[in-house]
Amino acid sequence: MKIIDVETYVLLADNYDPSLTSSAQDTCLVIIKTDEGIEGYGECDTSPWVAKAFIESPGTHTMDQCVKEILIGSDPLEIDLLWEKIYIGTAMTGRRGAGVNAMSAIDMALWDIKGKALNKPVYELLGGKEQDFVIPYASLQPVGHSFEEYRDSLVAWAEKAKSLGFKAVKSEVTLNGPYAHSGLNENDDKTTEVVAAVRKALGPDIELMIDVQYRWKDAEEALRTVKDWAEFNIYFLETPVWTDDIKSYARMHEEAPMKIAAGEWLSTRYEFEDLILNGKIDVAQPDVGRCGGLTEAKKIAKFSQENNRIIVPHCWKTSVSISATANFAFNTSNCAFIEYLPPQLCVEILRKELATEGFDFVDGKILPPTKPGLGIELNKDAIKKYQVA
Repeated sequence: MKIIDVETYVLLADNYDPSLTSSAQDTCLVIIKTDEGIEGYGECDTSPWVAKAFIESPGTHTMDQCVKEILIGSDPLEIDLLWEKIYIGTAMTGRRGAGVNAMSAIDMALWDIKGKALNKPVYELLGGKEQDFVIPYASLQPVGHSFEEYRDSLVAWAEKAKSLGFKAVKSEVTLNGPYAHSGLNENDDKTTEVVAAVRKALGPDIELMIDVQYRWKDAEEALRTVKDWAEFNIYFLETPVWTDDIKSYARMHEEAPMKIAAGEWLSTRYEFEDLILNGKIDVAQPDVGRCGGLTEAKKIAKFSQENNRIIVPHCWKTSVSISATANFAFNTSNCAFIEYLPPQLCVEILRKELATEGFDFVDGKILPPTKPGLGIELNKDAIKKYQVA
């Protein structure tokens, strides 16, 4: 089997709101085609325009090759070999960041092809089932433009998640800081008020995670607020400070009354090694659409397990990434939860329309996928409707 074409699509929701932090309003969809008629689908979580350029831009020397040209004519089942060829061949513009993010979409699509070619779900090809089911957490994003609208929307989403049978919930609480929702600028007492309201709505038996999206400048500032959150029984606090502030993460690990999670933006195992060993995070959050795909996510999971860390993958795109993440989780014994955004709990059009999910959600659990590859079906009409490049 040979690759005959690599198509990249920039998709953008027609109702996107640039004041929000939701990257699910756009995506870079990659479709890899083979001479046997098998297609593989992948996506990445970065600027879709940058990802498309990274994949399609012509190369002029051996350290900055054209990704599309590397792939065409190659055997799509040689996934590890292709990963290394692209990583090494694009080192000057890739190696980290958006380049590796774009590689993630390609890697995802290659695994999809391999699963379809061998008539097996991807998790079996990654090494087989290590969990009988996966517990997803409902990831809640607020709406509204005032504090009251913000708080009340999260409470409503929490109640909805509970009614759908979720056993775990993560709530965004971004009332201040670099990524404050819709320009809000509330003090940390209001942040605590929202956390308390969401916990009350969920009751004591549902796990609660909180994402403050880099709210505080350092551990000293963060601890002034979160040291009093023990009563809310929070499973983890996500990205309390900037990811590069390794010393603050290490201090948060020692002093915060909950686990500390980070890693959503990191690419490759090498960045995770630093955050785990020196930042001492309790929960590593590789995103299969950013870290380097399923191939690199498995290496990150292995390193995390060797260092007694929990994996809870980040995932904020469409059913393409969500299905890839589920397959990753079934083959990862130290994966406690995955992030899940069902259509009933989100407003993003692409998440609702682009693809079907490759698994079943029953009684708060995701069951092992049974369809070949990632198990998804693309809505080609949605691609035409939302393509902008």
